[in-house]
Amino acid sequence: MSNLLFLLILLPAVAALVCYFVRSSAVRTLTVVATGAILTIASLALLGQGTFEPLAVGSFLGISSDFLVTILDFALLGVIFAYGIKHKNLLIQGFTLAQAVLLAWFELVVVEHAAVPALVGDQLSLIMVLVVSIIGSLICIFAIPYMKEHEEHLHLKKSRQPRFFLFLLLFLGAMNGLVLSNNILWLYFFFEVTTLCSFMLIGHDATEIATKNSVRALWMNSLGGLAFVVGMMLVYSKTATLDISAILAAGPQGALMVTGIGFLCLAGFTKAAQIPFQSWLLGAMVAPTPVSALLHSSTMVKAGVYVVLRFAPAYVGTLLSDGVAVCGAFTFVACAALCIGQSNGKKILAYSTVSNLGLIICCAGINTPLAITAAVMLIIFHAISKSLLFLCVGTIEQAIGSRDIEDMRGLYAKYPRTATITIIGILTMLLPPFGVLMSKWMAIEAASSNIYVIVMLAMGSALTVVYWARWGGSLMATRAEGAVPEKQAALIRMPLTVLCLGAVVLSMASPWIYNSMLAPMFNAPPFTVSLGSLDAATGSFAVVPLFIVLGLGALYAVKAASGFRKVKIVAPYLSGSNVGEEGTYIGPMNGHVPFAAGNMYLGELFAEGKLTPIFNALAVALIVLMLGGAL
Repeated sequence: MSNLLFLLILLPAVAALVCYFVRSSAVRTLTVVATGAILTIASLALLGQGTFEPLAVGSFLGISSDFLVTILDFALLGVIFAYGIKHKNLLIQGFTLAQAVLLAWFELVVVEHAAVPALVGDQLSLIMVLVVSIIGSLICIFAIPYMKEHEEHLHLKKSRQPRFFLFLLLFLGAMNGLVLSNNILWLYFFFEVTTLCSFMLIGHDATEIATKNSVRALWMNSLGGLAFVVGMMLVYSKTATLDISAILAAGPQGALMVTGIGFLCLAGFTKAAQIPFQSWLLGAMVAPTPVSALLHSSTMVKAGVYVVLRFAPAYVGTLLSDGVAVCGAFTFVACAALCIGQSNGKKILAYSTVSNLGLIICCAGINTPLAITAAVMLIIFHAISKSLLFLCVGTIEQAIGSRDIEDMRGLYAKYPRTATITIIGILTMLLPPFGVLMSKWMAIEAASSNIYVIVMLAMGSALTVVYWARWGGSLMATRAEGAVPEKQAALIRMPLTVLCLGAVVLSMASPWIYNSMLAPMFNAPPFTVSLGSLDAATGSFAVVPLFIVLGLGALYAVKAASGFRKVKIVAPYLSGSNVGEEGTYIGPMNGHVPFAAGNMYLGELFAEGKLTPIFNALAVALIVLMLGGAL
C-alpha cells in the first residue's frame, strides 16, 4: 500500500523534475510514457486492494511529514505572492497575504498538533485516483507530439517543453495527493499546488492574452484558497480535529461548523469555475490543448467538485445542502444557455464543462445515495468524453488552423479518423445509452423531490441537446468523396483511440459498474441500470436494448448513405435562382450573391455579453443565500 501511494503521489513529481532538468526529447518522451504506464497500473492495483483506513505517513529525511507540508505551504504561498508582485495584481497579493496570516495563526496558535493519519482510501478517493491517473496520463502522452508541432507553429528558438511537462506531471501528483488526503491541512496544500500549476500552464505561451488569463485564474483561485482557510478554521473551532474522516463521521455539528463547510464549498466553487467564477476557466482556453483537456477533465475542476462531494456528509440535511443543489443546478442551466451562442469549439467545450460540473455539484447538494452515485458516474463518464473532445479539437485545430465548428464542415474528406472519433465523442455526450446521459437521467431522478432543481435540470438538459446536435450535425452533414486514410502520429492516435473505446465500452459496461461497484459503495437505492429489462417504471435505464437500437440505427444509416456515393453533388435549390455551380444565386438588382450553409446561433437571445452579467449577479445572490442558510 505504501509503495502504491508513493508511486501515485511522488512519482509524478520525480518524473516532472527529470523532464525539467534532463533537456532531451527522447528522455522526456520515455519519462512521460513510462510514468503514465506506472500510474495507470498503480491506480488499478490500488482499486484492486480496495478501501483502506486512514494511514499515517512517517518522516521524510528525518523531517516530520506534517511539518514538511507546513513548510511547503508557506513556501507555496510565498511563490504565489511573488507572482502577484511581478504582475502588479493587488488581488493576488491581498488574498495570498490573508491566507498566510490566517494559516500562521491557525497552525501556531490554534491547532493542537495531535497525530492525524495523513492519507485515506475510501470509495470516492479510489475512483478519483483512477480518473486522474489514467485519463491524465493519456493527456500527457498526447502532449508529446502535440507540443512539438505547437512550438514549430510558434517558431520558438528555445523549447519550453521542459517547463511545460514539469507542471503537467506535477499536476497529476498533486491531484492524487489531494483526493487521498485525510488531514485537512494536507488537502489544503495540494489544493494550492493545483492553483500554481494551472497558473503556470495557462500562461505557458507567454503571450499577452495568455498572461492576462493566467493572472485572472490565479487571483480567482487565490480567493478560493482564502475561503478554504476560513472554512477550515471554522470547522476546527467546532470539531477540534484535522481528521477529515472524523469530521465526516460526526455529520453536521451546528451553525458555525456548517458555515465552515459552506466556505469549503465556496472554495470548491471557485476551483470548479462555477458561476460567477467561470471566466478563469474560459480564459484558460488560450493555453495549449493538453492543458485545456487536463484542466477540464481530470484535474483542476475535478478538484473543486471533489471538495464539495467529499464534505457532503458534513452538511447532509441542512439548508446549506439545499443551497449547494440550487447553485449547481443554476450553473448547469445558465452555462448550457451561454453555450447556445458559441461557434468556437473550445468555448463550447468550456461552457459545457462548467455546466456539467454544476450538475455534479447539484447532485452533491441533493445529498442522497442515488444523487452521490450519479455524481460519481458523471465524474467518470464526463472525464472520458470531455478529454476525448478536447484532444480532438486540438488535433483538428493543428490540421485546419481553426477551432470554429463552421470550419469543420467536410472534415471527413481529409481527416476521416479524427472526424469519426470526434463524432463518436459528441454522441457519447448526447445520446442514450451512453454514460453521460444515463448519469443525467439518474441526477434528474434524484432531484424529483425538489421542484426548483428538477425544472432547472430539465431545461439545462434540453439546451444541451441543441449545441451537441448542432456540432455533430455540422460534422456529419457534408458528404465527402474519395476520403483517404489519415496519417496520424502514434502518440496522438493511441490516446484518442483509447478514450473513444473507453467512452463506448464503459457505457456498455455501465450495468456492471453501477450494480456491482458503485451502488454497493455508496449504498444507492434500487435504481435499475439493467442489461435487458424493458421495464418503463421510474428509476430504470435499459442499457443493452438501447445499444441494440442504436447499433441497428447506425447500420441503417451506413447502408442508406452507401447508396448515394455515386450520386452527383449539386448545389442547394434556391427557388430556381441558382447560377451555375459556382455557389451563387441571383439577388437584388440581378446581382450574383454567394451562399453558404451555416448553423443558427441565436445571438440576440443567447448573447454572451448580455447574459453573463445577469447570470453572475444571480449566482452571487444564490451563493450569499447558500452561506446565509448555513447560519
